[in-house]
Amino acid sequence: MNRIENKVLNEELFYDKLDNGLEVFFMPKKGFAKQYAVFSTNYGSNDLEFVPFGKSERTRVNEGIAHFLEHKMFEQENGGNAFDKFAQLGVSANAYTNFDMTSYLFTSTDNFYEALEHLIQYVQSPHFTDENVEKEKGIIAQEIKMYDDNPDWRVYFNTLKAMYINHPNRIDIAGTVESVYRITKEELYDCYNTFYSPQNMALFVVGDLEWERVLETAKSSQRSYGSEILGMEVERFYPQEPEAVAEKSIQESLSVSMPMFNIGFKETSVGERGEALLRRELSTEILLDMLYKKGSKFHEELYLGGLINESFSCSYTLTPDHGYTMIGGESKDPKKVMEKVMEYAGEYRQKGLELEYFERIKKKKIGNFLKYFDSLEFIANNFISYHFKGINLLDYLDTLKSIGFEDVKKRLDEHIRDDNCVLSVINPK
Repeated sequence: MNRIENKVLNEELFYDKLDNGLEVFFMPKKGFAKQYAVFSTNYGSNDLEFVPFGKSERTRVNEGIAHFLEHKMFEQENGGNAFDKFAQLGVSANAYTNFDMTSYLFTSTDNFYEALEHLIQYVQSPHFTDENVEKEKGIIAQEIKMYDDNPDWRVYFNTLKAMYINHPNRIDIAGTVESVYRITKEELYDCYNTFYSPQNMALFVVGDLEWERVLETAKSSQRSYGSEILGMEVERFYPQEPEAVAEKSIQESLSVSMPMFNIGFKETSVGERGEALLRRELSTEILLDMLYKKGSKFHEELYLGGLINESFSCSYTLTPDHGYTMIGGESKDPKKVMEKVMEYAGEYRQKGLELEYFERIKKKKIGNFLKYFDSLEFIANNFISYHFKGINLLDYLDTLKSIGFEDVKKRLDEHIRDDNCVLSVINPK
C-alpha cells in the first residue's frame, strides 16, 4: 500500500496494485455524502489493430467494437441487466467509451461497498452469445443514425475527418452501421480478453469511505485469472499519420437555424507522455485563453460585432498519439471568424503576447483547478484519464505553476498555423 499526500491541495491518495496487476486508487473525502467509483480500461475506439491475447498474429477488428463491447457488458448470464442490481441498491450507474478509454461507473449515497462489488464483478463477467450480439446491432445502428442527424456531432466529426488522413481518430466512436453489423461474438471476446485484463485496467474510488474496506472489496471481487495473463502487455498498432491535413474544409447541410462551425488545428508532432504531455497541454490551454476565450480582445471584438454568440467555445485535446484545438460555435459567417482567428494569431506573433495577461490567465486556471476538487466526478474521471497517459493528477498543480511565458509563446508558433488549420461548417438546409 502506498500513500501520497499533497499539502497544497490538502488531499491524500492511497494506492495498491493487486497480485493480478489491477491498480486500485482511493481518495478519502471526509464529510461528503456522495461516493463515486469508476472502473476503466485503457482501451477505446482508436484501438482497432492489435495482437489478441493468446494469439501471435496481428489483427484488425471492426470499427465501433469498443463501444459495442461497452453496451454488451451490462448483459448478465442469467438474462438480467447489470443496471437492475444497481437500481435495487439505489445507486446511479453509467458507462462511456471515448477514443482512448472505456469506463464503468456509479454514484451512491448508500450501499457503496455492495455496489462496488457488483461493478467489479459484472465488468469481469462477459456474456456474449450469437443471439444477444445480433440483437444489439439494431440498437446501436439506431444510435448511429440518431447521431448522424445531430449537428453538434456532425460538425465535430467533420473537423476530425478534415484533420486526419489515416488515424482512427477520424472514425466515429460507434463505427458505422455497416461495421457494426460485421461484429461477431468471437471478435468481442478477442477484444475483451486482450484489453479487459486487470493490468490494462484501473479502479478509482472517492468519498467518505474506508481504504481498507475498499481494498478488501476490490480483492474479494476479482475473478480468477490464469498465470499466462500476468505481466501481459498489449501490442497495439496505429497507422502512420502525415503532418498534412486531409481537407482544408468540409461543409454539410442540416436542420439548423444558423451556420455552425469548428475551426481545427491539428497537432503535427505527438508521442509524448507524462509531464512533457501535461506541459504541452497546459501551455496550449493558456495560449487559447489568452488569444480567443471570453475576456480576450478577439472575443470582445467578434461578440460585439455579432460574428459570434454565447455558443462560442475553445478547447484543446492531447493524448500520446493525437492532439488538436477546436474553436467553434454559431456564426452568420464562419469563414470570417476563421480569418479573424488567423489575423489575431498573426498580430500576436508580430507584436508579442502580454506578460501581465499571461499571469492573470495562469492564476485563473490555478483557481479553477482547486475549485474542481470539490467534484468527485472530476477527480475520479480525470485521475484515470491522466493515469493512462502516465500523469498523476496530484502533480497537475505543480506542473501548471511551472509553466512559463516562453512555453506559451512557443506554442503560438508551433500550433496556430495556416497549414494545419481546417474548417468544418454545418449550413442551414
